[in-house]
Amino acid sequence: MQDVWQYPDLSEEILPLNANFQFQKTMSEPKEPAKIGLWTSTSLVIGNMVGSGVFLLPAGIAAFGGIGLFGWIGSSIGAIILALLFGRLSKLLKNSLGGPYAYTREGLGDFAAFLVAWGYWISIWCTNAAITVAMISYLTVFFPILETDPVVAIVTGLGIIWFLTWINTRGVKNAGYVQVITTILKLIPLIAVSFAGLFYIDFDNYSPFNLKGESYFAAISTTVTLTLFAFLGLESATIPSGDIHEPEKTIPRATMIGTLFTILLYVVGSFAVMGMIPAAVLKDSNAPFADAAAIMWGESARYWVAAGAVISTFGALNGWILLQGQMPMAAARDKLFPGIFKRENSKRTPAAGIVISSILISLLMMMNYREGLTDTFNFMVLLTTLTVLVPYLFSATAYGVLLLQDKYWKRNSISNLLIAGLAFVFSLWAILGSGQETVYWGFIAILAGIPFYVWMKRKQDPN
Repeated sequence: MQDVWQYPDLSEEILPLNANFQFQKTMSEPKEPAKIGLWTSTSLVIGNMVGSGVFLLPAGIAAFGGIGLFGWIGSSIGAIILALLFGRLSKLLKNSLGGPYAYTREGLGDFAAFLVAWGYWISIWCTNAAITVAMISYLTVFFPILETDPVVAIVTGLGIIWFLTWINTRGVKNAGYVQVITTILKLIPLIAVSFAGLFYIDFDNYSPFNLKGESYFAAISTTVTLTLFAFLGLESATIPSGDIHEPEKTIPRATMIGTLFTILLYVVGSFAVMGMIPAAVLKDSNAPFADAAAIMWGESARYWVAAGAVISTFGALNGWILLQGQMPMAAARDKLFPGIFKRENSKRTPAAGIVISSILISLLMMMNYREGLTDTFNFMVLLTTLTVLVPYLFSATAYGVLLLQDKYWKRNSISNLLIAGLAFVFSLWAILGSGQETVYWGFIAILAGIPFYVWMKRKQDPN
């Protein structure tokens, strides 16, 4: 029988060399930036939704009477539908940086995607300016000079904006830590007032049921649009998808958990506050939760709620500054925004885009303290709701278009098409509820970006 020659076993000699090679390779490769997980993503969703509005909304819907609570129910159902929409889109289009922008571009093309990015970007820096002003107004409880000295107020506002801008340029992980801490701190007074207030309810305070005397449909439609403002930001986790661990799993969970928790907080809180304070008094209140806290625990409780409002606005501002660089960066990578917006610093953050947006925020914030421009500024802030609803509408349309393509069609596509259709109808209803004047000016603001789009397209194809 012929001997069979076998290769000598060199594994013991090769293994140390291979291990050393792997070690050297690891040392030479740049370290990947830390990514955020489920709870940080959830805090981003909750933190961006729970801002300054929740502290004032019970007063806003009290002007309509007890029927205002049905507005919360309607907007809550719409928020769940939108959360399902963005959760499904994040699974369908994994690692799509820019959220609504990326989904719209995939389904509807460059032009529609540009309109989404343009409108969303405008809404972010206008909202951030409003949040800054709201934070300063809450700080007047502790520092009255902010109410009497515009210069001190402006300097304080600028200091807050640029401190959070610096935090967000240090990396998404650092911004995430701030978001988790501020979200926890802001929720404590809201949860305390909301659930403790259930024991102080007087059901006579919910009447008259329809205070304005409009038709039930008209009153509910208006309050749905009004309360929907509090849910803007539910799509927050979809935008920095490239910085999220396992985005196809994390984003849908974070979006739904954050939305459901926020719904519970909003509905219970409004129900409690409206049950504690008569509608005729509540509709003129500048601090509904603070008034409710004073009823339960005395006048000193106002300061605790005011502190919660300051933390709430601080956390919301941090979350939105995080996003203000992500959306234009996604568009810039596709050559629909100038290239400066896609520049990243050593922390892998779009620092240039964040800084440019913060400059615009600073200018708008300062305009609020100039005599004669306050009304104009406030009206610009009202347009943010509309300019966010338009991306929702486009995202729903894009989802429907994608589902009808062969490569995306699956057994559950019929139910997903139903979600897309419901999200479209709800977004359209909310847009109509914004009022003719708001829709008119919002339409103008979005269309104003078309020449900018033409210029960018010209740069792509000079011939």
